[in-house]
Amino acid sequence: MPPAPDGTTPPGPLDARFLEPAYGVGSLGDVVPAVAGALGLPGDLFAGGRPAGLLLPDAPAYVVFLVDGLGARLLERHAHAAPYLSALAQGHAAATCGVPSTTATSLTSLGTALVPGAHGVVGFTSRVPGTDRLLNALQWSKRVDPTEWQPQRTAFARLGAAGASVTVVNKREFAGSGLTVAAHRGADYVGADKVGERIAAAVTASAQRPSLTYLYDGDLDWTGHRHGVASSQWLQQLAMIDAEAEQLREALPTHVRLLVVADHGMVDAPDDNRVDVDVVDALRDGVALLGGEARFRQLYCQRGAVDDVVAAWRGVLGDRAEVLAREDAVARGWFGEVSSSVLPRYGDVVVACHGDTVVLSSTDFPYETGLVGFHGSLTPDEMLIPVLID
Repeated sequence: MPPAPDGTTPPGPLDARFLEPAYGVGSLGDVVPAVAGALGLPGDLFAGGRPAGLLLPDAPAYVVFLVDGLGARLLERHAHAAPYLSALAQGHAAATCGVPSTTATSLTSLGTALVPGAHGVVGFTSRVPGTDRLLNALQWSKRVDPTEWQPQRTAFARLGAAGASVTVVNKREFAGSGLTVAAHRGADYVGADKVGERIAAAVTASAQRPSLTYLYDGDLDWTGHRHGVASSQWLQQLAMIDAEAEQLREALPTHVRLLVVADHGMVDAPDDNRVDVDVVDALRDGVALLGGEARFRQLYCQRGAVDDVVAAWRGVLGDRAEVLAREDAVARGWFGEVSSSVLPRYGDVVVACHGDTVVLSSTDFPYETGLVGFHGSLTPDEMLIPVLID
Protein backbone atom coordinates (compact mmCIF):
# COMPACT_ATOMS: atom_id res chain seq x y z
CA MET A 1 0.00 0.00 0.00
CA PRO A 2 1.19 3.59 -0.58
CA PRO A 3 3.28 5.24 2.15
CA ALA A 4 1.97 8.07 4.26
CA PRO A 5 3.24 11.61 3.54
CA ASP A 6 5.94 11.16 6.21
CA GLY A 7 7.26 8.04 4.50
CA THR A 8 5.81 5.66 7.09
CA THR A 9 3.06 3.13 6.54
CA PRO A 10 -0.38 4.74 6.98
CA PRO A 11 -3.23 3.11 8.89
CA GLY A 12 -3.98 -0.30 7.41
CA PRO A 13 -6.48 -0.77 4.60
CA LEU A 14 -10.00 -1.82 5.48
CA ASP A 15 -9.46 -4.58 2.95
CA ALA A 16 -7.20 -4.99 -0.06
CA ARG A 17 -9.25 -2.45 -2.01
CA PHE A 18 -9.94 0.25 0.60
CA LEU A 19 -7.62 2.87 2.08
CA GLU A 20 -8.17 4.50 5.45
CA PRO A 21 -8.04 8.30 5.71
CA ALA A 22 -4.81 9.55 7.30
CA TYR A 23 -6.49 11.98 9.70
CA GLY A 24 -3.98 13.93 11.76
CA VAL A 25 -1.05 12.54 9.80
CA GLY A 26 -1.41 13.47 6.16
CA SER A 27 -4.97 14.28 5.14
CA LEU A 28 -6.58 17.22 3.40
CA GLY A 29 -7.72 18.52 6.79
CA ASP A 30 -4.06 18.77 7.84
CA VAL A 31 -3.08 21.14 5.02
CA VAL A 32 -3.96 24.45 6.69
CA PRO A 33 -2.28 23.53 10.01
CA ALA A 34 0.80 22.57 7.98
CA VAL A 35 0.70 25.90 6.16
CA ALA A 36 0.26 27.73 9.48
CA GLY A 37 3.44 26.11 10.76
CA ALA A 38 5.30 27.01 7.58
CA LEU A 39 4.17 30.63 7.95
CA GLY A 40 5.62 30.72 11.44
CA LEU A 41 2.30 31.16 13.22
CA PRO A 42 1.93 29.98 16.85
CA GLY A 43 2.30 26.24 17.31
CA ASP A 44 -0.79 26.00 19.50
CA LEU A 45 -3.07 27.47 16.82
CA PHE A 46 -4.43 23.96 16.19
CA ALA A 47 -4.87 21.24 18.79
CA GLY A 48 -2.71 18.79 16.89
CA GLY A 49 0.03 21.29 16.19
CA ARG A 50 2.04 21.04 12.98
CA PRO A 51 1.21 17.67 11.31
CA ALA A 52 4.29 15.45 11.39
CA GLY A 53 3.28 13.78 8.14
CA LEU A 54 2.82 16.99 6.18
CA LEU A 55 5.80 19.21 6.80
CA LEU A 56 6.04 22.16 4.43
CA PRO A 57 9.00 24.50 3.82
CA ASP A 58 8.90 27.79 5.67
CA ALA A 59 7.78 30.81 3.66
CA PRO A 60 6.15 34.19 4.29
CA ALA A 61 3.21 33.42 1.99
CA TYR A 62 1.46 30.36 0.60
CA VAL A 63 -0.93 29.96 -2.30
CA VAL A 64 -2.99 26.76 -2.03
CA PHE A 65 -4.46 25.74 -5.39
CA LEU A 66 -7.10 23.02 -5.07
CA VAL A 67 -7.96 21.17 -8.27
CA ASP A 68 -11.28 19.40 -7.87
CA GLY A 69 -11.03 15.75 -8.93
CA LEU A 70 -7.27 15.54 -9.44
CA GLY A 71 -6.58 12.21 -7.77
CA ALA A 72 -2.94 11.29 -7.22
CA ARG A 73 -3.31 8.06 -9.17
CA LEU A 74 -4.98 9.86 -12.08
CA LEU A 75 -2.07 12.30 -12.24
CA GLU A 76 0.38 9.41 -12.17
CA ARG A 77 -1.41 7.56 -14.98
CA HIS A 78 -1.69 10.62 -17.19
CA ALA A 79 1.62 12.30 -16.46
CA HIS A 80 2.17 13.03 -20.14
CA ALA A 81 -0.81 15.42 -20.13
CA ALA A 82 0.45 17.36 -17.09
CA PRO A 83 4.25 17.63 -17.30
CA TYR A 84 4.55 20.48 -14.79
CA LEU A 85 2.43 18.91 -12.04
CA SER A 86 3.85 15.46 -12.68
CA ALA A 87 7.39 16.75 -12.27
CA LEU A 88 6.43 18.22 -8.89
CA ALA A 89 4.96 14.86 -7.85
CA GLN A 90 8.21 12.97 -8.34
CA GLY A 91 9.50 11.67 -5.02
CA HIS A 92 6.55 12.98 -3.00
CA ALA A 93 4.02 10.66 -1.38
CA ALA A 94 0.32 11.37 -1.65
CA ALA A 95 -1.99 12.40 1.17
CA THR A 96 -5.60 11.31 1.58
CA CYS A 97 -8.92 13.06 1.61
CA GLY A 98 -11.59 12.12 4.15
CA VAL A 99 -14.69 9.94 3.95
CA PRO A 100 -16.77 10.19 1.92
CA SER A 101 -14.35 11.25 -0.79
CA THR A 102 -16.56 14.03 -2.07
CA THR A 103 -16.20 17.73 -2.71
CA ALA A 104 -18.41 19.25 -0.01
CA THR A 105 -16.90 17.11 2.73
CA SER A 106 -13.35 17.69 1.51
CA LEU A 107 -13.62 21.45 1.08
CA THR A 108 -15.01 21.73 4.60
CA SER A 109 -12.19 19.57 5.97
CA LEU A 110 -9.67 21.86 4.29
CA GLY A 111 -11.29 25.06 5.48
CA THR A 112 -11.91 23.94 9.07
CA ALA A 113 -8.98 21.53 9.66
CA LEU A 114 -11.53 19.18 11.21
CA VAL A 115 -12.48 15.59 10.45
CA PRO A 116 -15.91 15.07 8.84
CA GLY A 117 -17.37 13.71 12.06
CA ALA A 118 -16.56 17.04 13.73
CA HIS A 119 -17.43 19.59 11.04
CA GLY A 120 -20.66 17.85 10.06
CA VAL A 121 -20.70 18.23 6.28
CA VAL A 122 -20.99 14.48 5.95
CA GLY A 123 -21.56 14.00 2.23
CA PHE A 124 -23.06 15.31 -0.98
CA THR A 125 -26.56 14.73 0.37
CA SER A 126 -27.44 13.91 3.98
CA ARG A 127 -30.57 13.93 6.09
CA VAL A 128 -31.49 16.99 8.12
CA PRO A 129 -32.05 15.28 11.49
CA GLY A 130 -35.65 15.16 12.61
CA THR A 131 -36.97 15.66 9.08
CA ASP A 132 -37.57 13.68 5.91
CA ARG A 133 -35.44 16.15 3.91
CA LEU A 134 -31.97 15.87 2.45
CA LEU A 135 -29.45 18.70 2.55
CA ASN A 136 -27.60 19.00 -0.75
CA ALA A 137 -24.29 20.38 0.51
CA LEU A 138 -23.32 21.92 -2.83
CA GLN A 139 -26.62 23.65 -3.55
CA TRP A 140 -27.48 24.12 0.15
CA SER A 141 -30.92 25.18 1.34
CA LYS A 142 -32.17 28.48 2.72
CA ARG A 143 -33.95 26.48 5.43
CA VAL A 144 -30.58 25.39 6.87
CA ASP A 145 -28.30 27.97 8.49
CA PRO A 146 -24.71 27.04 7.54
CA THR A 147 -23.36 28.55 10.76
CA GLU A 148 -25.64 26.27 12.77
CA TRP A 149 -24.91 23.23 10.63
CA GLN A 150 -21.17 23.90 10.96
CA PRO A 151 -20.69 26.07 14.08
CA GLN A 152 -16.98 25.37 14.62
CA ARG A 153 -14.44 28.11 14.09
CA THR A 154 -12.81 27.62 10.73
CA ALA A 155 -9.09 27.17 10.21
CA PHE A 156 -9.12 30.24 7.98
CA ALA A 157 -10.57 32.28 10.86
CA ARG A 158 -7.90 30.93 13.21
CA LEU A 159 -5.15 32.06 10.86
CA GLY A 160 -6.74 35.47 10.55
CA ALA A 161 -6.97 35.86 14.33
CA ALA A 162 -3.27 34.96 14.56
CA GLY A 163 -2.34 37.82 12.27
CA ALA A 164 -2.27 36.18 8.84
CA SER A 165 -4.04 37.55 5.79
CA VAL A 166 -6.37 34.85 4.42
CA THR A 167 -8.04 35.14 1.03
CA VAL A 168 -10.36 32.82 -0.90
CA VAL A 169 -10.34 33.21 -4.69
CA ASN A 170 -13.29 31.45 -6.30
CA LYS A 171 -16.15 32.00 -8.72
CA ARG A 172 -18.44 34.92 -8.01
CA GLU A 173 -21.48 32.65 -7.79
CA PHE A 174 -20.01 30.89 -4.74
CA ALA A 175 -19.66 34.06 -2.66
CA GLY A 176 -21.91 33.73 0.37
CA SER A 177 -23.13 30.24 -0.54
CA GLY A 178 -24.01 27.85 2.24
CA LEU A 179 -20.94 25.72 1.65
CA THR A 180 -18.65 28.75 1.47
CA VAL A 181 -20.00 30.05 4.76
CA ALA A 182 -19.79 26.65 6.44
CA ALA A 183 -16.31 25.82 5.19
CA HIS A 184 -14.43 29.04 4.48
CA ARG A 185 -15.86 31.88 6.53
CA GLY A 186 -13.26 34.05 8.19
CA ALA A 187 -11.38 34.73 4.95
CA ASP A 188 -11.64 37.62 2.53
CA TYR A 189 -13.47 36.53 -0.62
CA VAL A 190 -12.42 37.56 -4.13
CA GLY A 191 -14.76 36.61 -6.96
CA ALA A 192 -12.88 35.50 -10.07
CA ASP A 193 -14.45 33.49 -12.88
CA LYS A 194 -11.58 33.32 -15.38
CA VAL A 195 -8.08 31.91 -15.10
CA GLY A 196 -6.45 35.28 -15.62
CA GLU A 197 -8.59 36.83 -12.89
CA ARG A 198 -7.70 34.05 -10.47
CA ILE A 199 -3.98 34.35 -11.10
CA ALA A 200 -4.03 38.13 -10.75
CA ALA A 201 -6.03 37.90 -7.53
CA ALA A 202 -3.61 35.35 -6.11
CA VAL A 203 -0.61 37.54 -6.89
CA THR A 204 -2.23 40.51 -5.18
CA ALA A 205 -3.34 38.57 -2.10
CA SER A 206 0.01 36.83 -1.65
CA ALA A 207 1.76 40.16 -1.33
CA GLN A 208 0.57 40.26 2.28
CA ARG A 209 2.87 38.86 5.01
CA PRO A 210 2.14 36.33 6.40
CA SER A 211 -0.64 35.13 4.13
CA LEU A 212 -2.58 32.13 2.85
CA THR A 213 -4.40 32.44 -0.46
CA TYR A 214 -6.77 29.66 -1.50
CA LEU A 215 -7.78 29.09 -5.14
CA TYR A 216 -10.31 26.57 -6.42
CA ASP A 217 -10.85 25.14 -9.91
CA GLY A 218 -13.76 22.75 -10.50
CA ASP A 219 -13.53 22.21 -14.25
CA LEU A 220 -11.61 18.92 -14.13
CA ASP A 221 -14.19 17.35 -11.82
CA TRP A 222 -17.04 18.59 -14.02
CA THR A 223 -15.38 17.07 -17.08
CA GLY A 224 -14.73 13.76 -15.34
CA HIS A 225 -18.33 13.41 -14.21
CA ARG A 226 -19.70 14.02 -17.68
CA HIS A 227 -17.11 12.38 -19.90
CA GLY A 228 -15.10 10.10 -17.63
CA VAL A 229 -11.46 10.13 -16.61
CA ALA A 230 -10.55 7.91 -19.56
CA SER A 231 -11.88 10.46 -22.07
CA SER A 232 -10.02 12.80 -24.39
CA GLN A 233 -12.04 15.65 -22.91
CA TRP A 234 -10.66 14.91 -19.45
CA LEU A 235 -7.10 14.72 -20.73
CA GLN A 236 -7.48 18.05 -22.51
CA GLN A 237 -8.83 19.62 -19.32
CA LEU A 238 -5.95 18.18 -17.31
CA ALA A 239 -3.52 19.78 -19.76
CA MET A 240 -5.27 23.12 -19.27
CA ILE A 241 -5.06 22.76 -15.48
CA ASP A 242 -1.36 21.99 -15.78
CA ALA A 243 -0.84 25.13 -17.82
CA GLU A 244 -2.84 27.18 -15.32
CA ALA A 245 -0.75 25.91 -12.41
CA GLU A 246 2.48 26.67 -14.23
CA GLN A 247 1.29 30.15 -15.19
CA LEU A 248 0.34 30.76 -11.57
CA ARG A 249 3.80 29.72 -10.42
CA GLU A 250 5.47 32.00 -12.96
CA ALA A 251 3.33 34.96 -11.90
CA LEU A 252 4.05 34.57 -8.19
CA PRO A 253 7.21 35.97 -6.58
CA THR A 254 9.83 33.33 -5.89
CA HIS A 255 9.46 33.64 -2.12
CA VAL A 256 5.76 32.72 -2.31
CA ARG A 257 5.19 28.98 -2.13
CA LEU A 258 2.64 27.29 -4.40
CA LEU A 259 0.91 24.22 -2.95
CA VAL A 260 -1.30 22.18 -5.32
CA VAL A 261 -3.76 19.73 -3.76
CA ALA A 262 -7.04 18.03 -4.63
CA ASP A 263 -10.22 17.02 -2.85
CA HIS A 264 -10.58 13.45 -4.21
CA GLY A 265 -9.95 11.27 -7.25
CA MET A 266 -12.48 9.59 -9.52
CA VAL A 267 -13.40 6.28 -11.19
CA ASP A 268 -15.44 5.58 -14.30
CA ALA A 269 -18.43 3.25 -13.89
CA PRO A 270 -19.27 0.94 -16.82
CA ASP A 271 -22.87 0.09 -17.65
CA ASP A 272 -22.57 -3.46 -16.34
CA ASN A 273 -21.55 -2.27 -12.86
CA ARG A 274 -24.45 0.12 -12.27
CA VAL A 275 -27.07 -0.97 -9.75
CA ASP A 276 -30.39 0.91 -9.77
CA VAL A 277 -32.25 0.71 -6.45
CA ASP A 278 -35.49 1.39 -8.33
CA VAL A 279 -35.05 -1.78 -10.38
CA VAL A 280 -34.06 -4.14 -7.54
CA ASP A 281 -37.09 -4.15 -5.23
CA ALA A 282 -35.26 -5.50 -2.17
CA LEU A 283 -33.07 -2.39 -1.99
CA ARG A 284 -36.00 -0.13 -1.16
CA ASP A 285 -37.40 -2.31 1.63
CA GLY A 286 -37.04 -0.64 5.03
CA VAL A 287 -35.36 2.48 3.57
CA ALA A 288 -37.23 5.68 4.42
CA LEU A 289 -34.78 8.06 2.74
CA LEU A 290 -31.95 7.49 0.28
CA GLY A 291 -28.99 9.86 0.54
CA GLY A 292 -25.26 10.11 -0.02
CA GLU A 293 -24.14 9.59 -3.60
CA ALA A 294 -23.61 6.76 -6.05
CA ARG A 295 -20.26 5.57 -4.69
CA PHE A 296 -21.16 6.12 -1.03
CA ARG A 297 -24.87 5.67 -0.39
CA GLN A 298 -26.31 6.64 2.97
CA LEU A 299 -29.54 4.86 3.90
CA TYR A 300 -31.92 6.31 6.47
CA CYS A 301 -33.98 3.39 7.67
CA GLN A 302 -37.44 2.87 9.05
CA ARG A 303 -37.54 2.14 12.76
CA GLY A 304 -36.14 -1.30 13.56
CA ALA A 305 -35.16 -2.04 9.95
CA VAL A 306 -31.38 -1.57 10.09
CA ASP A 307 -30.42 -5.24 10.34
CA ASP A 308 -32.80 -6.22 7.54
CA VAL A 309 -31.54 -3.43 5.32
CA VAL A 310 -27.92 -4.45 5.90
CA ALA A 311 -28.75 -8.07 5.06
CA ALA A 312 -30.71 -7.16 1.93
CA TRP A 313 -28.06 -4.85 0.52
CA ARG A 314 -25.26 -7.30 1.26
CA GLY A 315 -27.26 -10.02 -0.43
CA VAL A 316 -27.71 -7.98 -3.60
CA LEU A 317 -24.28 -6.32 -3.81
CA GLY A 318 -22.06 -9.10 -2.46
CA ASP A 319 -18.40 -8.17 -2.75
CA ARG A 320 -19.16 -5.15 -4.91
CA ALA A 321 -19.60 -2.97 -1.82
CA GLU A 322 -19.01 -2.77 1.91
CA VAL A 323 -22.40 -2.47 3.64
CA LEU A 324 -22.17 -1.37 7.27
CA ALA A 325 -24.46 -0.17 10.01
CA ARG A 326 -23.56 3.39 10.96
CA GLU A 327 -21.99 2.36 14.28
CA ASP A 328 -19.65 -0.06 12.53
CA ALA A 329 -18.51 2.57 10.03
CA VAL A 330 -17.86 5.00 12.87
CA ALA A 331 -15.92 2.34 14.79
CA ARG A 332 -13.67 1.79 11.78
CA GLY A 333 -12.64 5.44 11.91
CA TRP A 334 -14.02 6.36 8.52
CA PHE A 335 -15.19 9.79 9.69
CA GLY A 336 -12.75 10.50 12.50
CA GLU A 337 -14.21 11.19 15.91
CA VAL A 338 -17.93 11.83 15.43
CA SER A 339 -19.72 14.35 17.65
CA SER A 340 -23.16 13.57 19.06
CA SER A 341 -24.75 16.38 17.05
CA VAL A 342 -23.29 15.11 13.77
CA LEU A 343 -23.98 11.40 14.26
CA PRO A 344 -27.66 11.43 13.14
CA ARG A 345 -26.70 13.10 9.87
CA TYR A 346 -24.99 9.91 8.74
CA GLY A 347 -27.10 7.15 7.25
CA ASP A 348 -28.24 4.35 9.55
CA VAL A 349 -26.55 2.17 6.93
CA VAL A 350 -23.68 3.24 4.67
CA VAL A 351 -22.72 1.55 1.42
CA ALA A 352 -19.15 2.06 0.19
CA CYS A 353 -18.59 0.69 -3.30
CA HIS A 354 -15.61 -1.39 -4.38
CA GLY A 355 -14.01 -1.33 -7.80
CA ASP A 356 -16.08 0.62 -10.30
CA THR A 357 -19.54 -0.20 -8.93
CA VAL A 358 -22.11 2.56 -8.44
CA VAL A 359 -25.53 2.41 -6.80
CA LEU A 360 -27.91 4.76 -8.58
CA SER A 361 -31.49 5.88 -8.17
CA SER A 362 -33.20 6.75 -11.43
CA THR A 363 -36.11 8.14 -9.39
CA ASP A 364 -34.47 10.14 -6.60
CA PHE A 365 -31.30 11.20 -8.45
CA PRO A 366 -32.04 10.87 -12.18
CA TYR A 367 -29.01 12.98 -13.17
CA GLU A 368 -26.72 10.24 -11.83
CA THR A 369 -27.66 7.95 -14.70
CA GLY A 370 -26.08 10.36 -17.17
CA LEU A 371 -22.72 10.56 -15.40
CA VAL A 372 -19.61 8.60 -16.37
CA GLY A 373 -17.15 9.40 -13.58
CA PHE A 374 -17.93 9.06 -9.87
CA HIS A 375 -16.29 9.38 -6.44
CA GLY A 376 -17.18 9.05 -2.77
CA SER A 377 -15.81 5.68 -1.68
CA LEU A 378 -12.53 4.56 -0.09
CA THR A 379 -10.61 3.08 -3.01
CA PRO A 380 -7.08 4.43 -3.48
CA ASP A 381 -8.13 5.98 -6.80
CA GLU A 382 -10.61 8.14 -4.89
CA MET A 383 -8.79 8.64 -1.59
CA LEU A 384 -5.24 9.52 -2.62
CA ILE A 385 -4.62 13.18 -3.41
CA PRO A 386 -1.44 14.94 -4.54
CA VAL A 387 0.45 17.40 -2.35
CA LEU A 388 2.69 19.30 -4.77
CA ILE A 389 5.01 22.07 -3.62
CA ASP A 390 6.86 24.59 -5.76
